[in-house]
Amino acid sequence: MTNGYFDGSMPRKVLEYYLSHAASAQWISQSETLDDDIRVILKTGLKFLGRAAGIWKGDGDEEGHFARAKQAADKIHAADPEVILQACLFEAVYREDVETVPVPSWVFEAFGLPVETRNFNYDACLFPAGTCTWDCMPDLSETEAQMWFYYRGRRYIDCGYEAFHMGQIHLYTGRDRGYKGIGRVIEMLRAYGKANARRHKVIFDAHSHSLVVNGKSLLDYNAMPFTRFPVLDRPGEKLVLVREGKSGGGISPEGVYEKALPFLYEYDNWGGRDYWAYEHQTYEERAWNQWWGGDQISWFANQDEASRNSFLDYSFKWTAVNNPDGFFAFPLMRGIGPGGDGQDRTYKMNDRSDACPNGFSQEDAAAALLHTGYEKYRAFANPSMLDYGGKDEDDPETGVRYPEKVVLYGSFQPYVGAVADDSNSEITRMYYIGGGKYAFSFVMPYAGEYDFAVSTWGTLSACVSTAHPFPFSGTGDKGKLLIPQDNTAVRVTFDYMKDRIDVEMLS
Repeated sequence: MTNGYFDGSMPRKVLEYYLSHAASAQWISQSETLDDDIRVILKTGLKFLGRAAGIWKGDGDEEGHFARAKQAADKIHAADPEVILQACLFEAVYREDVETVPVPSWVFEAFGLPVETRNFNYDACLFPAGTCTWDCMPDLSETEAQMWFYYRGRRYIDCGYEAFHMGQIHLYTGRDRGYKGIGRVIEMLRAYGKANARRHKVIFDAHSHSLVVNGKSLLDYNAMPFTRFPVLDRPGEKLVLVREGKSGGGISPEGVYEKALPFLYEYDNWGGRDYWAYEHQTYEERAWNQWWGGDQISWFANQDEASRNSFLDYSFKWTAVNNPDGFFAFPLMRGIGPGGDGQDRTYKMNDRSDACPNGFSQEDAAAALLHTGYEKYRAFANPSMLDYGGKDEDDPETGVRYPEKVVLYGSFQPYVGAVADDSNSEITRMYYIGGGKYAFSFVMPYAGEYDFAVSTWGTLSACVSTAHPFPFSGTGDKGKLLIPQDNTAVRVTFDYMKDRIDVEMLS
């Protein structure tokens, strides 16, 4: 029995096995280089292919779409039966896709409605005009929208797909009070999957930190794109990642209470490169415009190969250190929007070759990280539930109260998403580990010499550093932080009563 075995039930350790070997494989079911894509999947050991099938705005060939989705699934599963393929049910629907599809009798029956001969009703799927983010957003409080989601989900299950990405779920459930509509759809698909899916189980995620109703999570794990902070003192378009929120807890679909559900990070896409920004904005303005004037995957794809490899390494280590419940969906295949010629392009991890002429040659870098695994860097991980401060705790020997806020500050801070020398930063606030000790871990993307110190109570009036034997005030007298190579994991611990700082590093 393999680590990825499941049938009808998926314990957390099995779910994490798949998430620790995850990739974003957007529309791989439509790939013209599928044979080479499968070669890369086997080489890297990928087991979970996110966004493998789905539509944002379809091509009008409903039956052809599902035929291709099944053909690709069959071919991938012939190469590795363990792989989970994910389909998408998104926050946008279009008239030409919805109104051309006849409603099958089994959809009416599943919803307890009289069977009739008609197509799906596009207008009945939508929010009232002018009440949502965009006009093509489905309203999951409406039965017709629920029927559309259930229809497409069930067809993907029949094609061999065992996971669903539900997009920006908090948008299209804006009128779905208590998440009753989307909850109904998810439970109906779970029930169908239990009887009909390849391994009698389907799993769900969405762009959410938490979707819990009456203590129970509707999702198996939460997922979000990365959050970034631009770096302006380096040549090129550099940025660092910033932790934003955490994965909420609750009773999982397996019936187990989790303090924090697993979490999946990805490089998202939403429009590609903003060529107008490159013509009309300054360097600094563009830095703050999305990801240097683009979406995440297009920014990544437009870096040179060495920078892409380094950022993959950084993203992987950053995830392991900043979120012990988190995993990184490597970009295997993702749309990067139109190029300067107006033609849509796709990022592919594949090495460039005759079999994949447009490959970005990232497969060796990804394979090395996937084969290394997360555990090496989890040793430095900040806890998922950050515990700040001593909670009115006193030193047992002297009776001195431990500080509630302790912050690591210095010139290194912009490289972890904070402002330099900000002694009151929440980004680099240290967490309490007991016994008057505090800790904080981060990944430094660039080698070099930086300075750092510890601010107690979040002020500059009582600071401690490795360069000074006693507390000092101000931004001077900081210690040196020597980073030996790019993407070094750093763990700093601070003993308040001893004014002692210890630094560990892991490359």
